[in-house]
Amino acid sequence: MRICIVGFLVNIVLTAGFGQGNSPRLKCTEYENWVLTHQLVPAGPIPAVFDPNGVYPYVSFSETANRPVPQKYRYITLENEQIKVTLCPDLGGKVTSMIYKPSGREVLYVPDVIRPTRILPRFYFVAGGIEVSFPISHSPVQNDKVMYQIEKTDGRIYITCGERELRFGMQWSVEYSLGPDENFLTERVVFYNPGTKGYPWMSWSNAALPAGPDTEFDFPDGKVLSHSSEMDTMDWKKEGPVCEADIKEMTGFFWITHNTNAFGVFTPSLGTGLYHVADERISPGMKLWSYGSGEDSTWSTLSTASHTPYVEMQGGPIRDQSIKLELQPKEIHTHTEYWIPVDRVMNIQTLKVPPVKLRPLSAVPLFSWARPDEVKVWNDLQKAYLEKDSVPDPPQIQRNCWAPSGMEGLGPVFEWAIENSHADQSDIWKFYYGTWTAGCGDSANAIRILSQTSTGIARAVLARLLRLRGDNRGAVQAYNSIEERWLQLHPQVVVERDKALRNIGKEKLKERKAWLDQVDALQDEWVLERKVQLLIDMGEIIQAKTLLLSIPFQKVHQTYTRTNLWFQICDLLKEPRLPIPEQLGEDRLANFGAYREFE
Repeated sequence: MRICIVGFLVNIVLTAGFGQGNSPRLKCTEYENWVLTHQLVPAGPIPAVFDPNGVYPYVSFSETANRPVPQKYRYITLENEQIKVTLCPDLGGKVTSMIYKPSGREVLYVPDVIRPTRILPRFYFVAGGIEVSFPISHSPVQNDKVMYQIEKTDGRIYITCGERELRFGMQWSVEYSLGPDENFLTERVVFYNPGTKGYPWMSWSNAALPAGPDTEFDFPDGKVLSHSSEMDTMDWKKEGPVCEADIKEMTGFFWITHNTNAFGVFTPSLGTGLYHVADERISPGMKLWSYGSGEDSTWSTLSTASHTPYVEMQGGPIRDQSIKLELQPKEIHTHTEYWIPVDRVMNIQTLKVPPVKLRPLSAVPLFSWARPDEVKVWNDLQKAYLEKDSVPDPPQIQRNCWAPSGMEGLGPVFEWAIENSHADQSDIWKFYYGTWTAGCGDSANAIRILSQTSTGIARAVLARLLRLRGDNRGAVQAYNSIEERWLQLHPQVVVERDKALRNIGKEKLKERKAWLDQVDALQDEWVLERKVQLLIDMGEIIQAKTLLLSIPFQKVHQTYTRTNLWFQICDLLKEPRLPIPEQLGEDRLANFGAYREFE
């Protein structure tokens, strides 16, 4: 028996019985639900190309709204008599709930709201559940709609979520499956590169669990890399924390060596826990993340409505998050992991990979582009080029719809559009062509193309590329050639222009002040950071310190602009750098991990 469902149905229940008598039953249900969601403010119209705080061609975000709005999401439940698992295709295909039926308790960390936290790559991370990342840690689409397919075959139900990602055009699918008698969830991941070039990737399966001071870490003995405010290595058996109360600051632990490939987390006060096991030959990665029981614990509540902290346990095919592999053209990668919910502590030395017989790898679906509004105009453009039809209108630049770098071979298509369009539209096509070229990594040709257009947003991208090459005067000239008033005063331009002017030297102090004075009433955090830097550079150190400490910053991971400003102020005032004020809202993690593409 084989049932296949692609897309979305409401309130459909698939129920299948196996064997005779009292055999367990498998059920799969689809439904919609409203969830309070804190909306995000896009960083702006300048594409995220060569932006260390983003990943092209996805939009980055600068703020999370304090007040939520109701938003509808699609969900799928998969259950037998042992466990009930809920997935959300509208949140990147993540597992949002896992109930262990013998205890009736929720195992995963399940916030009551969707409240994004500022973590790369797009500054819209949402904690909770189980997410599979690709092609970088914290998927660019972890809060976006992806495609899915439901199938029942050979006594199992499979739910597969995935897409063709926009950055490199690689396809990823995560298949969750359940058999009638199983007390664990099987997760199989498939990555495929349909392109003509090799592309970098990393992947981790990240499970968030509710935590308390008594949360116990059941991880194997071995050599462990510790990533907190300092990088260090330790012997886990001799030096590792036993429970959450033993960790004093946010820390990630990566296992360099281990004597078994199983691990887990259990909280006695809750009576719940989760264990993970995988074949070490294909999935040796093992990580524990905790915000600790000290001051950093407040960071663990940024994605919730209530003060409920969490920890994360992660597995995957790579040993730590400073490493990326490369998927070659037409190469396929797969690995399988198993998640075991429990109501008691398990012995990780006895946990073995379950003897599950999955369907053939060739039966796992690989999906195309998941969100039509992101690719329709580019597909239409390619179709018009191939059919030598009329050139379609380019998307308005305010839409933040940039040509995916994962679409190879758009160069001739753009050149045809430029040649066969009216002058004003030809100029906009040049902007998209130059941006796509830069997104593909060819900054030299991107500069050449963007230099031929007078469109203001193209000038802003050109200025960024020139500044990154060290040509700050050329960058300032490009900024000064922007004629659109709304763009001249946009925080993205204000901030990047000020950086270029500062790089030239003190001769530009007056010009910097003149531009920043024009947005003096804005409460944009990034603009305020530049105002603090200007005060420092003008020698007004006390005023800089006062302003810096007066700004109600939102917390943000993996950026250290405010910390750097604090260090400058302390050094000039001959005051100690430590402790770093908590109100700066930046973590204290040592530099580690392949999170940024460009610095």
